[in-house]
Amino acid sequence: MTAASTAVRHTFEPHGTARDLFHCRAPEVLLSGPAGTGKSRAAMEKLHMLALMNPGMRGIILRKTLASLGSTALVTWREWVAKEALAAGVVKWYGGSPQESPQYRYTNGSAITVGGMDKSTRIMSSEYDVAYAQEAIELTEDDWEAITTRLRNGRISFQQLMADTNPSVPTHWLKQRADRGDTVLLDCRHEDNPVLFQDGVLTERGQDYIGKLDKLTGVRHLRLRRGLWVAAEGLVYEEYDPRVHLIDRFEIPEDWTRWWVVDFGFTNPFVMQWWAEDPDGRLYLYREIYHSRRLVEDHARHALRQVRRCATCCGSRARAHDCHTCEDCRLVWAEPKPRAVICDHDAEDRATLERHLDMGTSAAKKTVSDGIQAVQARFKAAGDGRSRLFIMRDAVVEQDTALADAKRPTSTEEEIGGYVWDQQPGKQPKEQPIKADDHGMDAMRYMAAELDLGGRTRVRWL
Repeated sequence: MTAASTAVRHTFEPHGTARDLFHCRAPEVLLSGPAGTGKSRAAMEKLHMLALMNPGMRGIILRKTLASLGSTALVTWREWVAKEALAAGVVKWYGGSPQESPQYRYTNGSAITVGGMDKSTRIMSSEYDVAYAQEAIELTEDDWEAITTRLRNGRISFQQLMADTNPSVPTHWLKQRADRGDTVLLDCRHEDNPVLFQDGVLTERGQDYIGKLDKLTGVRHLRLRRGLWVAAEGLVYEEYDPRVHLIDRFEIPEDWTRWWVVDFGFTNPFVMQWWAEDPDGRLYLYREIYHSRRLVEDHARHALRQVRRCATCCGSRARAHDCHTCEDCRLVWAEPKPRAVICDHDAEDRATLERHLDMGTSAAKKTVSDGIQAVQARFKAAGDGRSRLFIMRDAVVEQDTALADAKRPTSTEEEIGGYVWDQQPGKQPKEQPIKADDHGMDAMRYMAAELDLGGRTRVRWL
């Protein structure tokens, strides 16, 4: 980005997710990633650019406490973002008054206010076009929503709350907000920061900085080096990287083999996963039912609704007409049927599922240790440099709001960051995971075991 006038020229070239941020116009966008990826710089560069390009624009830089801004965001602002504009007088600092908050004022009438949510009365009395919240992990969800109510100045074509954070626990409200689609989450990488990497190669400064991060252990390493939202030390799937294994949805070719995998539950969630296997044996989780407190027969009907469509409608014009329950409509499969429906071993639930799906099921291979190793091996890059297991974003067909309200995982992907080894005294290290919020993990393990740990002869139909 280059902003120029007769008085000042400032140049900034965003990379990776920093570039994505500049193009993003979503109402809420969160830069999430390890320490040192350039998140704060990118957000403030965008804010500065908008102020220069839109006379009269109002923005705000804020944090949980005003005092904490002085040694963090405002240092970057003065020394890197607005340095030339401040030197040329295009931007001037105003220290505030009883009537107005401290702010950076632009000669074109724009202003960037500085504030903290600990003294929110003053900053919440004004209206803004764009807000930037540094270290959003410190804020409460009430803080966040209060900020959004002030974004209505209307001097630019969109209003936006930008924020950055290092990851925390996977049930944190920020992650939950992003998972349910209220906030766009951009996963930042160290490779996005040109101070650390040039053309994919570590700079001298990068070698020193990344070297320090690599010495971190446990959850700090996972969050600050790898950018993972994890709950505690002892992550089972350390190989999992959302920037690699969490992928955008794509149209699956008809000739790819399909598998369904089920882990039964009622109080705990019932999980049904749809997997597609490509010709090279890679697995893609592309659809999922993850819901508690419903009967098996209800899940079966819900599953069939995902895969069948009406080929010949009875022609009913009733508003309440449902082709899936109408005996006069002809339903056909909209995608290939599964090679197998692999299930947990509960005999009664399996019988119920078979009856309502009108399909047979197969008992899952449930041994834990070798099943986990099979999943771990698939998360690792194979000989061609690619992993062999992926999860599509938005795979869940319906969010369980009760689980979300309880801050529990609502999908298989959300479970991964909290799936940890049982490290209680007397337990063998890395032998058994903690049995909590692991229902998607169990189903994923059944899938990997089915393909990689032997068993039935595998035949691919062409």
